[in-house]
Amino acid sequence: MARGIHDSRYRWVIEQLIEARKRQALTQQAVADKLGKPQQYVSRYETGERRLDIFEYLDAAAALEIDALGLIATAPKTR
Repeated sequence: MARGIHDSRYRWVIEQLIEARKRQALTQQAVADKLGKPQQYVSRYETGERRLDIFEYLDAAAALEIDALGLIATAPKTR
């Protein structure tokens, strides 16, 4: 069983966050500012160096103004 950042479903969710950021023409710094975090925080979760817990994911989705639960509902069911 794949776990953490190596789970393809987790990677898919992160890719959706990255795409949302890019669609809005936001830099990692702009998202980090909304989160009250350093730019490296966003870089690290985007590259898979750091894993987001559920509350951090909800915060990131809110900063990107996307429906966090709706996104999860559309996640691939299989790895």
